[in-house]
Amino acid sequence: MSLNSVPVRSCTIKMSSRFHQLLPMLLLLSVGVSAVEVQRPRGVPLSKRQFYEEGKPFTCLDGSHSIPFDRVNDDYCDCQDGSDEPGTAACPNGSFHCTNAGFRPAFIPSSRINDGICDCCDTTDEYNSGAACQNTCREMGHKERESLQKMAEIAKEGFVLKQQLIQEAKRGIEDKKAKLVDVQVVKKDLEEKVEALRTVKETAEQPEKEAKERHLKAWEDQKALIRMEKDKARMAVVFLELDDDADGLVSVSELLSHSELDPDSDASFTEAEAQGLLGGVDKVDTEAFEAVWNNLKEKYVSEATEDTAAPVETPPEEVREPASDNESEQYPEDDVQEDEEEEDEEDEDDDQDDADYKTPPTPATQEKKDDDDEGTMPPYDQETQNLIDAAQKARDDFDEAERALREVDDQITNLEKEISFDFGPNAEFAYFYSQCYELSTSEYIYRLCPFNRVSQKPKYGGSETNLGTWGKWAGPEENVYSMMKYEHGTGCWQGPNRSTTVKLTCGKETVVTSTSEPSRCEYLMEFTSPAICGEPPSRDSEPRDHEEL
Repeated sequence: MSLNSVPVRSCTIKMSSRFHQLLPMLLLLSVGVSAVEVQRPRGVPLSKRQFYEEGKPFTCLDGSHSIPFDRVNDDYCDCQDGSDEPGTAACPNGSFHCTNAGFRPAFIPSSRINDGICDCCDTTDEYNSGAACQNTCREMGHKERESLQKMAEIAKEGFVLKQQLIQEAKRGIEDKKAKLVDVQVVKKDLEEKVEALRTVKETAEQPEKEAKERHLKAWEDQKALIRMEKDKARMAVVFLELDDDADGLVSVSELLSHSELDPDSDASFTEAEAQGLLGGVDKVDTEAFEAVWNNLKEKYVSEATEDTAAPVETPPEEVREPASDNESEQYPEDDVQEDEEEEDEEDEDDDQDDADYKTPPTPATQEKKDDDDEGTMPPYDQETQNLIDAAQKARDDFDEAERALREVDDQITNLEKEISFDFGPNAEFAYFYSQCYELSTSEYIYRLCPFNRVSQKPKYGGSETNLGTWGKWAGPEENVYSMMKYEHGTGCWQGPNRSTTVKLTCGKETVVTSTSEPSRCEYLMEFTSPAICGEPPSRDSEPRDHEEL
């Protein structure tokens, strides 16, 4: 069989199919009209033309066996891989190559050949079906060239902007390095200042401490004197109250009428016990009473209060527990409000109960009251106050310097972090730092703060949800900077923590273009920026070994 008897199609010169470089595709589409014709069997791509040589036996592409060349495209499947019937529907596993001159070449399953439906824009798949197909490759190629031209222009302009970003980033990093050096010098000066002020503070605090201690001791001595005078006055009153017969003596019989003085508190106050309180004698005068006063004063109840009703023990069921500090957290506010009226009534009853169960003051209570009557500590004398003021000023100066040192430490930490951060091979992504970008949808406002976090906030009220904090660059190995990963966001109900993948694409503007939730609690955000734009290839540098159209 001659080549003329085997259906053939024209083809184009071979060009690169790498889509990430747009200029080759434009060149591809532009040369489709003036393509060089190469004779080959119908449905065979130019890349496999060498396997189909006229006059030579054809070897199946899987190497299984060989057949005479005239059995290629004879509408009978001889090869298991279907390679002997590239232009017919004989083999169920075969494929047909659409040349599509003026547009992109394509492969379709052999089963679609001559099925009455035009799958190839150049109509070559319907060569024997009678279908009324029109060649639309030129029109489609024109539209795609326009689209690719726009994309190429965007990529070109984006790359120019990227160079500017790189230059700005380099200047910014140099500025930050210089600032870091300056701040480190400031830190050293501040450290020396803090240590000097620490010494001044400690030096000023020592005399302040001593002066305060002297003042406090004088006040304690004064209070002790006041207490002693009050104790003597009370002792004189008690002596008169115990001296029932006003004979100037307090006797054992007079003590026995005061059961609260019983040393054993066993309701059996004996003469011997009363005599023991008087120092082993039957009677004491005012002078001797002073010596035994300590035995009596802790238990003695003054006659002024002994007629008051005795304390009544509160029944266990009426003991009220003190309110917990966290009561508002333990009980819902609504429940508390519902019970307010009932509680108010109970409070009124409790107040009445408290009045009924009011107990007379005990000696300890009386002593506490006496302490309160001693008044407040008098103000410091001028000399002590001057020492306090000087020490306080030293403390304020020290605290201010220490605060300034902490601020400088924070500055250094932030500068070192920013300088060492991975902003891309040429720091082209550095301008993202400390920036935020928003996208508003019908329901939410999405906020992307690169190298920080992603969040979602309802448009019509509600709290913000953390969709992830900065994790890492997560693109494929050949372009790791094409994706960002944000992790450990707010947990989903009975699900994982939220996370977001940010896909970066080339664009003249830096903007969030879309957001979606492909999987539960896993978000995808589209983000354009000139920082991701690659360098457009030049026409002269393009290889000539292109795939055909």
